[in-house]
Amino acid sequence: MALTIKLVKSLVGRKDDQIATAESLGLRRIGDTTTQPDNDATKGKITKISHLIEVTNA
Repeated sequence: MALTIKLVKSLVGRKDDQIATAESLGLRRIGDTTTQPDNDATKGKITKISHLIEVTNA
């Protein structure tokens, strides 16, 4: 199973670790979308920046 993740809020003014987490998921600009595997590492990243993204099942 995979997860579709979309960046819906800006990274400007966010903490460096939150920016790095978003970029590790392939999210750089508002509206960017990526598909990631549904595993523990991805879930941890989603938890860290949950206030910036929308997640749906792919």
